[in-house]
Amino acid sequence: MPETRSTPFDITLPVTGMTCASCAGRVERALRKVPGVEEVSVNLATEQASLRGSAPLPALAEAVRAAGYDLREVTRDIGVTGMTCASCASRVKRALEKVPGVLEASVNLATEQVHLRLLPTVEDATLSAALEKAGYALAIVPEQEEPEAAPDRRGLAELAVAFALAAPFLAGMLGMALGRDWMPPGWAQFLLAAPLQFWLGARFYRAGWRALRAGAGNMDLLVALGTSAAFGLSTVQWLRGEHHLYFEAAAVVIAFVLLGRFLEHRAKRATGTAIAALLALRPRTACRLDAAGREEEVPLAALRAGDRVVVRPGERVPADGVVEEGAAGLDESALTGESRAVEKAVGDTVSTGTVSLDGRLVVRAQAVGGDTRLAQVAALVQAAQASRAPVQKLVDRVSAVFVPVVVGVALVTLLGWLAAGAGLSAALLHAVAVLVIACPCALGLATPAAIMAGTGAAARAGILIRDAAALEQAGKIDLVAFDKTGTLTEGRPSLAALYPARGVAREEALRLAARLQAGSEHPLARAVLVAAGGDIAPAETFRALPGRGVEGRVEGRRLALGSTRLLTESGLFAGPLAEAAAREAGQGHTLSWLIDPSAPAVLALMAFADAPRAGAAEAVRALKTQGVQVAMLTGDAPEAAGAVARALDIGEVAAGVLPAQKAAQVTAWREKGRRVAMVGDGVNDAAALASADLGIAMGSGTDAAIAAAHVTLLRPDPILVPATLAITRRTLSQIRQNLLWAFGFNAVGIPLAALGGLSPALAGAAMAFSSVAVLGNALLLARWRA
Repeated sequence: MPETRSTPFDITLPVTGMTCASCAGRVERALRKVPGVEEVSVNLATEQASLRGSAPLPALAEAVRAAGYDLREVTRDIGVTGMTCASCASRVKRALEKVPGVLEASVNLATEQVHLRLLPTVEDATLSAALEKAGYALAIVPEQEEPEAAPDRRGLAELAVAFALAAPFLAGMLGMALGRDWMPPGWAQFLLAAPLQFWLGARFYRAGWRALRAGAGNMDLLVALGTSAAFGLSTVQWLRGEHHLYFEAAAVVIAFVLLGRFLEHRAKRATGTAIAALLALRPRTACRLDAAGREEEVPLAALRAGDRVVVRPGERVPADGVVEEGAAGLDESALTGESRAVEKAVGDTVSTGTVSLDGRLVVRAQAVGGDTRLAQVAALVQAAQASRAPVQKLVDRVSAVFVPVVVGVALVTLLGWLAAGAGLSAALLHAVAVLVIACPCALGLATPAAIMAGTGAAARAGILIRDAAALEQAGKIDLVAFDKTGTLTEGRPSLAALYPARGVAREEALRLAARLQAGSEHPLARAVLVAAGGDIAPAETFRALPGRGVEGRVEGRRLALGSTRLLTESGLFAGPLAEAAAREAGQGHTLSWLIDPSAPAVLALMAFADAPRAGAAEAVRALKTQGVQVAMLTGDAPEAAGAVARALDIGEVAAGVLPAQKAAQVTAWREKGRRVAMVGDGVNDAAALASADLGIAMGSGTDAAIAAAHVTLLRPDPILVPATLAITRRTLSQIRQNLLWAFGFNAVGIPLAALGGLSPALAGAAMAFSSVAVLGNALLLARWRA
């Protein structure tokens, strides 16, 4: 959270939930109690509180929430130019979080972007001013990012010029290694090094000056100090007529730093291709049908919800919608990771960016633009890549003092060599080598580069990880608890048997049950409706009973349909249907009872069959291979749950549990020291998903389940659960390797340079290699496949 402010500020808080004057009074009293608040004025009409004082924003927000209200906040992404290392990222974070109205800033050095949580009253000009004061510049992130070749071409041209100017110095260095004098004369060295120092190297002076003006330091400052010292010393010695010059120390360092920056830029773009690839799935135009049924080609931006669009073979679907005409196999692999074609017909839903392989479809658009599933997936991936892993806190602490410490070490090196009797030129070169080798770029890129590559690879496989904190939690999981229906099983149960009570016709029982279920989205409800067929009029009233079933008024009667728990709680017994219930339960079928609580009477018994998903057994085996224990939590009857558990080799089963009991069981496991992941897809699973260390929701599940989860699987395949743990563990391993390399590189390189073991030129090459090595290691994650 942002640090505490000590300077006075004026701020307007948009407060939600106020409905009357007493509400405004409560908010005002709550804010006045916050230490540092000097003046408060609450306007009920505009739903705003105007304040003056020096209190931190988190304390103000907490006071508003404690009073029973909330702040209206938004999220947005901005680009920041001028960041070159971890200390830059920390400085940008601190600068933005000091802006009144900014709740939190997450800086991603790899993408040069910042994800902000802020009040809607914060303006771009305010953010820009804060960044400029810190030595950086604001760059608005476009809504749709596509790779641009221009920056690469410019960088490549500058790199070519830099190495053309540095080539004679490299040849001279090679000659020295071979005992030959291939170094150009002094005047030529000066003419070659000057453009490198003051033209191509001008960026280091500008960025270093901005950092100094902001009272801080960065990588550019180290490069500017080191190369300037080498260039200045060489110039003085050349003018004095001395033969031993060190222009190569400045020229080659700048060339290698530019090479490192260029390679970093290319690698950064490679780690961020997941978002660009997702957004590239959107077609630029759509074939829309007008009121007369005529086809017209329109820009995608002109498409609206409710429009009818035509999708021909080979074309991408331009909007989320429902098929009204035609049938086709759709390639959904780019969105869900599903490699086989998915057959779509009338009534099926389709998603933006999927490709029709072999048929013509007419689709009624339901969501377009930023409301589509594709856009939401891209937003989730982008948010995950912009988030900060808890391990990053260590990097932040180090980077905050890194540059001042390095400058201090360089100064000590200079004085130490002078005290040891070395000449000024030798001592200065050793100090320059310290400044150049101490590259904090690798340290700043270690975590975000791996997170970007890991979450991008997961997204390509159909696994959406909400943020870096979830990624870190997933790597520690040792127990996975699955829901049964719709998670381990197909979630498309069929009505296997119906036993009406004496005096109740089968058709009547099915009709009453179907009318009750017409308002439910539960898989068993769909099975009843399919069995009933035709158009079913819904119940006059309807209410879901989580973990039990449903109830409502049908044809003037209050009826209920649900589990054996509902039967028992209603004070009813199976009676003559007990034998049939035992037989069906023994076959692993799920039982539902149609009852009339007011009579009270049992009207019918319904038995449902739901086969395990094709990948369920493989998923359980894979998790056990990873050393993870597997359990099942379900509201279904013990007999049905036990049959599925035996088929899948799951040893621990809790059946017949209510939603609160699922959450309680998850909490109990965690209190015993277990790291628990909960996998589910329904409203009944939302509490357990939120209670777990890691909640994993099937993408085919309800919005409540997905909202409560830390990870969403875009296709309902249990094999993606062990795949999730695999990619998160692999990503965490890469983060640890990157941090070990970055810390180890500086721990070895700085003392080696201080003791005279590295020339400035070699230090520059090593510095460039360190950043590229970290990024290259992160990019290995791109090869991962589920």
